[in-house]
Amino acid sequence: MQESAKYLMLMCGAASASLSAANKASERPNVLYIMCDDMGYGDLGCYGQQQISTPNIDSLARSGMMFLQAYAGSPVSAPSRACLMTGQHSGHTAVRGNKEYWASASMVQYGNCLDYSVVGQEPYDPRHVILPEIMKDNGYTTGMFGKWAGGYEGSASTPDRRGIDEFFGYICQFQAHLYYPNFLNRYSRAMGDTAVVREVLEQNVQHPMFGDGYRLRKQYSADIIHRRAMQWLEGQQQGKPFFGLLTYTLPHAELAQPSDSIVAHYKNQFFTDHTWGGDEGSRYNPVEHTHAQFAAMITRLDAYVGEIVALLKRKGLYDNTIVVFTSDNGPHEEGGADPEFFGRDGKLRGLKRQCLEGGIRVPFIVNWPAKIAAGSVSNHQLAFYDVMPTLCEIIGVKNFAKRYASKEINDDYFDGLSFAPELTGKKQTSHEFLYWEFHETDQIAVRMGDWKLVVMAGEPHLYNLATDLHEDNDVAADYPEQVDEMIRIIYREHTDNPYFTVTLPKARN
Repeated sequence: MQESAKYLMLMCGAASASLSAANKASERPNVLYIMCDDMGYGDLGCYGQQQISTPNIDSLARSGMMFLQAYAGSPVSAPSRACLMTGQHSGHTAVRGNKEYWASASMVQYGNCLDYSVVGQEPYDPRHVILPEIMKDNGYTTGMFGKWAGGYEGSASTPDRRGIDEFFGYICQFQAHLYYPNFLNRYSRAMGDTAVVREVLEQNVQHPMFGDGYRLRKQYSADIIHRRAMQWLEGQQQGKPFFGLLTYTLPHAELAQPSDSIVAHYKNQFFTDHTWGGDEGSRYNPVEHTHAQFAAMITRLDAYVGEIVALLKRKGLYDNTIVVFTSDNGPHEEGGADPEFFGRDGKLRGLKRQCLEGGIRVPFIVNWPAKIAAGSVSNHQLAFYDVMPTLCEIIGVKNFAKRYASKEINDDYFDGLSFAPELTGKKQTSHEFLYWEFHETDQIAVRMGDWKLVVMAGEPHLYNLATDLHEDNDVAADYPEQVDEMIRIIYREHTDNPYFTVTLPKARN
């Protein structure tokens, strides 16, 4: 009897522990990280845009926290996403630019079209953990819908190998230049996929990729990807936490979309509009009504966000889901886009591919009804590499950098600082500095409080953002000690990378 009683007590204890773990898991928030492509700081109504309608995203901001000094990881797509995924700034990440792998690949035939047999960019270092792997390791169901840009097909860094349960979209950001592509990529454990595969868009491939015939294509990638994301969300349940990366390609060029009521609205609004002749090499098709098309792309994205929020509310998941909305970098001029017309830099100087504020400061909204006070506005300075430690703190992963540091890398850097306290009204620690570098335009930037150092081709320029947000007045000659201090940070933070080189400023002290 004694043994039986002891056994029952042990079993009850185990059941209690299991129930406690299950309850703890059910209390952890779901996370949806919505990142669009090339949306400028001033492209949303809540950030001052007056010509483009974004009611759903504006509502998300009103019911959550809007950050005024949030930064992308880089001024261009692939390395910015790498900073988010790796928790590293762009002086440490393996991926610091848009290194392509499709250019030397052979061609394959799809319908009447030729396309590359291998597509994608430089892979994330497989030895260094990335964000979806951490979330999956801690019991989260993971899904990603949109652009990957973290490795080419067949590489060691594709969604199926990096912690993603369900993926649909573009492996390759060059492929994403077409909104009516020949194929999209898929990885679905539920469908039995063992690797990333291609889903050929059979209707599209019957028509040309460029010119007048392109308009006959009807399978619009943004809608298809969004529908897959909604299907995945529909399958999520209370008590089973999920992590979704919704990396929409809107409003990146090309300026192409269905000719519907959204487009018609802006054609009426911008009665006198521009045309653009196209660039076949970049896969940007000619477009009429460039202003109307661009504005419609942002409003279409806003409609997607509205559908996501409505689904979360209908399923009872809204209150305990963290929804982040942001952009991967600043605004672009590609494909006929006209940032000056919309005032898209939000009074910031610089565009995509520049380490000036306009290239890296982005909209950043966090909505979490269970924890964040509605109408919150924050001036905390954060960058994409802060997302990893923030989510780790929120879901209860202690000492994440020590736990996930690679034993194969001597210095496996994690550069982020959790901003979870800022979200929940607690005392927030500030960064000593934020750091960027970008090889394509040979630029480096350091932000240290209100000071901003921008190094262009080795030449340092210093700005005080408190009095000169537009970075018009270079005061490097007036504050040599401040310049020297920030140059020392550059030498401390930069690690050499054979694929992505920048010109370091001369060390003067």
